[in-house]
Amino acid sequence: MPELPEVETTVRGLRQVLDGRRMVQVEPRRADLRRPFPEDLGQRLTGARVTGLGRRAKYGLIHTDRGDTLLFHLGMSGRWGIDPPEIDKHDHLLIETDEGVTLALNDPRRFGSVDLVATDQLEQWSGFVGLGPEPFDLTPAELARRLAGRSAAVKLLLLDQRIVAGLGNIYVCEALYRAGISPNRAGGKIGKARLQRLVPAIHAVLDEAIEAGGSTLRDYAQPDGNLGYFSKSFAVYDRAGATCACGGEVKRFAQGGRSTWYCPRCQH
Repeated sequence: MPELPEVETTVRGLRQVLDGRRMVQVEPRRADLRRPFPEDLGQRLTGARVTGLGRRAKYGLIHTDRGDTLLFHLGMSGRWGIDPPEIDKHDHLLIETDEGVTLALNDPRRFGSVDLVATDQLEQWSGFVGLGPEPFDLTPAELARRLAGRSAAVKLLLLDQRIVAGLGNIYVCEALYRAGISPNRAGGKIGKARLQRLVPAIHAVLDEAIEAGGSTLRDYAQPDGNLGYFSKSFAVYDRAGATCACGGEVKRFAQGGRSTWYCPRCQH
């Protein structure tokens, strides 16, 4: 599933060909993804000029001069392509710019979403209400406040978008490994020293993943078609049975309905 680095990489790729451009055609090619496309999507966006692109949590944002913002979520298998050689049956939204560039949102499993929200109402949009801070805005003191008194495992709490917005399974596993913290440790029992390691580890893992273009595991690719190479740097994620740098063995177990990978020798 595309996580924050993959969405950030996607937004940066789209920015190169979309920022400042006019959208001369916007064509939904089916009625819905995870939920229906806005009925007036084409009407409201065709002819609009893109005034900027951004990201909030795992959502990409495309702002326009009509006071509307297009929000996209890549779901489990979504990705944008620039000038695809041919239109695929899974290309569910097409955008053509005034420079003749075609952008295609491809989503075989259709777990993604597209929404259109008035730009000045973004903070009140239902998908954003209650979200925690962005990981890059997080400090050890703020994370300590958000974890205080919580008995749930820190791994599960970091995946809770109300605590930190945008973190996913891959990068939480890797950050906890770097910080030497067991994924099973109660969030409220994470001491100051561990938090001082954990927050920089989160920042570093995300920075490195963005620099590498994200992680391609199955469907994800950058808008220019390149793959994300951070998966080659995984220390624990999806490496059950591998030898850790400390000499221990990477383990996998089910946690909150997802797989967790960690090194019992390093993380405690």
